[in-house]
Amino acid sequence: MQPSGTLRIHELTAEERAVYATLKPEQLPEHVAIIMDGNGRWAGRRSLKRFLGHQQGAKSVQLVTETASRIGLPWLTLYAFSLENNLRRPRAEVNFLMRLLKSYLESNVQRMMDNNVRIRYIGRTHDLPPEVQDKMRWAEETTARNTGTTLTLALNYGGRSEMVDAFRGLAAEMQQKNIPPSHICEEDIHRHLYTAHMPDPDLLIRTSGEMRISNFLLWQIAYTEIFVTERLWPDFRGIHLLEAIADFQRRERRFGGIGESCGEVEEDPERMRIVAG
Repeated sequence: MQPSGTLRIHELTAEERAVYATLKPEQLPEHVAIIMDGNGRWAGRRSLKRFLGHQQGAKSVQLVTETASRIGLPWLTLYAFSLENNLRRPRAEVNFLMRLLKSYLESNVQRMMDNNVRIRYIGRTHDLPPEVQDKMRWAEETTARNTGTTLTLALNYGGRSEMVDAFRGLAAEMQQKNIPPSHICEEDIHRHLYTAHMPDPDLLIRTSGEMRISNFLLWQIAYTEIFVTERLWPDFRGIHLLEAIADFQRRERRFGGIGESCGEVEEDPERMRIVAG
């Protein structure tokens, strides 16, 4: 499903239009998630301070988001700041990242408005500095009525911590409503995830060539197609997003079995035989 609004293909660069021309617009992924990796290595290879890599990475966020908006991509989720890295990074670097986030929002909200982009967040954002949370709320409220691409930043995020929070919420609901554990189904867990309001990703992109998912959207990517590029995030642009989508469209997706839904479950004799051993 495309977001509301007019496609702006004419605003793509000539190189982007050439790649877009090879795509099937009706088969665009509904949701693309990206593990943005390589800021530090990008700076190190140029004998620059890591801070400059993060600044260049913020520019990539802006450019990739605008390309996503122009082609009518409904959902774009970016792994911006992990819970684990918050604990492991030097304090000076964490403080810089918080200032960079504030600066990014201040500088780019008008561009989001111009591109009909709506911004949201997932993660334990309540643990971020109050002044950062204030700026995040301001950006979210300012762009709330936009109907194009929803840009979701995963901030102070971890996939396992998300599931812990979801299970805590579900446990509290079960206790309040006196629901027995045997009645729990996948939809119940989904309702308590940070991402309950959005579809699961169709495509997960990882930059920098690393072959791991780094605790990102562990529940949601069960059947997601994965695309890994050696390109470091500060060098990633809209054309590379389009190339990843082109690769996605050449694949035949297989979603495996269908999980149990709430309510009555259709009996499958073969499945029952296997479970019974």
